[in-house]
Amino acid sequence: MTALVRALGRADYTPVWQDMQAFTAARGADTPDEFWQVEHPPVFTLGLAGKREHLLRDVGVPVVDSDRGGQVTYHGPGQVVIYTLIDLKRAGLGVREVVNRIEQAVIDLLATHGVGAQRRPGAPGVYVGAGDDEAKISALGLRIRNGRTYHGVSLNVDMDLTPFTAINPCGYSGLRVTQTRDLGIALPPEAICLQLTGALQRALYE
Repeated sequence: MTALVRALGRADYTPVWQDMQAFTAARGADTPDEFWQVEHPPVFTLGLAGKREHLLRDVGVPVVDSDRGGQVTYHGPGQVVIYTLIDLKRAGLGVREVVNRIEQAVIDLLATHGVGAQRRPGAPGVYVGAGDDEAKISALGLRIRNGRTYHGVSLNVDMDLTPFTAINPCGYSGLRVTQTRDLGIALPPEAICLQLTGALQRALYE
């Protein structure tokens, strides 16, 4: 079994979020899982644990209070976002396991391009480098309702990273962020999106 893939193109955050909620609420026992590929116009999203003190200054980017887990993050053009709509009960997966598998998909993808990446204890997402050179390249936030997930994972590919300086990414002061272009991966977001989709299919269904 694999997930159905829907390519949404560029779409505003809030309508896609509302569509995820509606899809999850209407699911039946036999509804296939889906991955939604999307690119968002600039937006800051605050998770359920999000604190507005992590929004450091107004840079003209709208802020949306979301129902995903986690703190504050930024979405914008040149970033790959894949929403993972998964029936955890059917898959026999717990929340921690599905988070690990999504993170592993990103780690596996980067490894195919010769980039080492790792998790950070207590801080979901994927990081590259170490010590003072550590930087976050992928953010992850999920919501579980009736044993089914929505929201998902973002991977910075070829974007303007400046808005990240206006927040404490994921609630961490001074956390650096990076992207695949700056790590020498010369592929556009469309190509990375396809590769990440394949890595997620393998990590979650094989």
